[in-house]
Amino acid sequence: MKVGAHPLRGYVYIASAALFWGVAATLGRAAFTGRLPGLRLGAIDPLILSQSRTTLSLLVLLPILLIRRGAPALGVPGPDLVRFLLIGVLGVAASNYLYYLAIQRTNVATAIILQYTAPVWVLLYAVLRGGQRPSLRRSAAVALAVAGCALAVGFVGSGGLSLDPVGVIAALLAAFSFAFYNVGGHSVLARYDRWKVLLWVLASAATFWIFVNPPWKILAAHYSPGQWGFMLAFSLVSVLGPFSCYFAGLQYLEPTRAVVASCLEPVFSIVIAAIALGELLRPFQTLGIVVVLVAIVLIQLPERAAQAGEPIVEPIE
Repeated sequence: MKVGAHPLRGYVYIASAALFWGVAATLGRAAFTGRLPGLRLGAIDPLILSQSRTTLSLLVLLPILLIRRGAPALGVPGPDLVRFLLIGVLGVAASNYLYYLAIQRTNVATAIILQYTAPVWVLLYAVLRGGQRPSLRRSAAVALAVAGCALAVGFVGSGGLSLDPVGVIAALLAAFSFAFYNVGGHSVLARYDRWKVLLWVLASAATFWIFVNPPWKILAAHYSPGQWGFMLAFSLVSVLGPFSCYFAGLQYLEPTRAVVASCLEPVFSIVIAAIALGELLRPFQTLGIVVVLVAIVLIQLPERAAQAGEPIVEPIE
């Protein structure tokens, strides 16, 4: 089955991942402050929350795959193992870490809008590699997706960008990391099913976090059973669920379409926060949601010469 043969299935997977991440964003904001509706939790450090969601997801997924497939079936050749390490460390772990660093040094709006320049970098990479033509329609869809995210997160009519140099650099690097695991994930999913890819990516990211923040530092924080329970649930909602959906979507969509569709994440975050936390949805944010949806529809419209230039991936269920 070729990429583009069943694009609707790919968009459903990507939208599901974005919905998971939207829920996770709301939970994460509540956890950072310790004000989670219905629960009394002390504030959880963003670094530990980011680390625990990767590690706990790995500890859930690994035994399930070992029981269902056995250890020999989970092995990969050395060259591909290096690719998984790069995607896990430079893609997933780096994007998470740099995103939280950007939030800490700037603000949420700055971090999100700069991270969601990722569609631009994916498109530029595809054009430079000769995999796609820089058509007006595709370029317009990418531009609309970035603009829609800027409106959705409140960039217009709010405090705007906070231009702390370290925070801005961190957010841009997070965008590059996000673009990197879109392109790299699409490549390895041509040869492996998404569960094996997810396993090795999580293992790589979890190993990275051990060096950044050793386990004894986590134990020294003395988190309560309730906080550990929340972190386990958060790992399922923010990593295991969405990444399994996202990697499935990459089997049906080429990277540019997938990363533009992922711009639904801030849209879902805004809507969920409005429903669950009573946050006000401003007119410009509503406009941003509409613009993102237009971008997703626009990039899906067929192009005359697209079929000859798009990469082919065989979906593996």
